[in-house]
Amino acid sequence: MVKFSVIREHEIQAGHRVYGHMGNCGNLHGHSYVFQFHCTNNNLDDLGMVVDFAVIKSTLCKWLDDNYDHRMILWENDPLAHELVKFDPSVVIVPYNPTAENIAQHLLMVVAPEILQGTKIQLTKVTIRETAKCSAICEV
Repeated sequence: MVKFSVIREHEIQAGHRVYGHMGNCGNLHGHSYVFQFHCTNNNLDDLGMVVDFAVIKSTLCKWLDDNYDHRMILWENDPLAHELVKFDPSVVIVPYNPTAENIAQHLLMVVAPEILQGTKIQLTKVTIRETAKCSAICEV
């Protein structure tokens, strides 16, 4: 069986902290995150594509822009999260410690199935590059 995949990159700016981390990542800081969305389909459409890259942009990339871009992402168990949101309602409180690995898993297992529902596109892998040297991958 032939399987086709495409990859769409998208960059956002966001801050976070890894609550409980004893090193620098335990401090509030930010990244120029680069996301790679790996989408698959068993068949090509009438034009010979897995999916138009514009569809990935208008779904997954738009979700990132609307929900995480230029935001501070903090875990609901982080005591700082509930204090900061009082002063800045754009703070995003998430149900996981916002490591690159956990963000990738959330996008793959929660966000993508919801926003890609009804399409034949499946997100099978998310790569998140926090820096030029550090990336995390979550895939099914």
